[in-house]
Amino acid sequence: MKKALSILLVLTIVLVLGGQIFAAGQAETGRPKVAGVVFQEDQFMKLLQSGYRDAAESAGFDFYPGNTNGDAAKEAEFLNTYVTQGYKGLAISPISEEASLKVLTDAANKGLLIGISNHEFKLPFLTGAFTSDNYSLGVTVGKAAANYIKENLSGDVKIAIVQYKTLLPEQSFARSSGFLDQIRDLPGVQIVTDQDAWMQDKAITVAGDIITAHGDIDIIFAANEGGTIGSTMAVKNAGKAGQIVVFGFDGSEQMVQLLKDPANILQAAIAQDPYTIGVKTMESVIKAVNGEDYSDTKGQSFIVPGILLERSNPAGLDAFLEDLKSKM
Repeated sequence: MKKALSILLVLTIVLVLGGQIFAAGQAETGRPKVAGVVFQEDQFMKLLQSGYRDAAESAGFDFYPGNTNGDAAKEAEFLNTYVTQGYKGLAISPISEEASLKVLTDAANKGLLIGISNHEFKLPFLTGAFTSDNYSLGVTVGKAAANYIKENLSGDVKIAIVQYKTLLPEQSFARSSGFLDQIRDLPGVQIVTDQDAWMQDKAITVAGDIITAHGDIDIIFAANEGGTIGSTMAVKNAGKAGQIVVFGFDGSEQMVQLLKDPANILQAAIAQDPYTIGVKTMESVIKAVNGEDYSDTKGQSFIVPGILLERSNPAGLDAFLEDLKSKM
């Protein structure tokens, strides 16, 4: 009995220590370690993380995911950990161009090879930067909204904006500006409110409050997936289907379902290609870690195009969904 208990105790200690070692990123496999870091749990970030993982593992690297959850202190802690624990490279979607610059530079100066996603950083130490052009994406969905206004609305057209300027001001501003530049000069267009809500649950509440305060609005534009889904649900919850429509950002299975929903609320969304962004970012890191020539991407920024998803193009929605499922 004592022997059995001793064996059980030893196994427990081994499992606990093993778990701690693995969690700390110290599992000894003989393969180089790279990390992939995102800042949210939404569909976009999951696909971005999948791109990081697939590129790293297909190259024979040990891959360790991380999520800062929008916390700058956590981002700094992650980078310090990667440096001190001997990670070779990092693919990351930073929290902010301004807030993240110093910690990225410090980590690079200590030998960590870094590739960037979702920002157009042009820094000499980067293995590459891959992103969507947020302004151009906003322009694309703004043109779709402008066409809708011309074809379906007349007189005063009241629009509410739901974005994420307190989370990522540069990106949110670019997206919203691209959208607004396409519709602001149309006759009768008025922007009645501009508020922040990037998580789905919060957006349901914020958009619901907007509808209560401005019951005569015609359009809600949301600058990310959580805001778009939440705004669409808020319109439905308020019984305003047929009166208020939504235009938004990002692509997922749920977004496609909303674009096909007979309630006819969500009209169009501009989908990015986070998986490809993730793959290209990590591939640039891997090249650098392997000592290969990566001068074609080093210190440079590259645009990965988006895809307009429209209610009026069901075949395009089906094709997008099929491709999305293959990447998941």
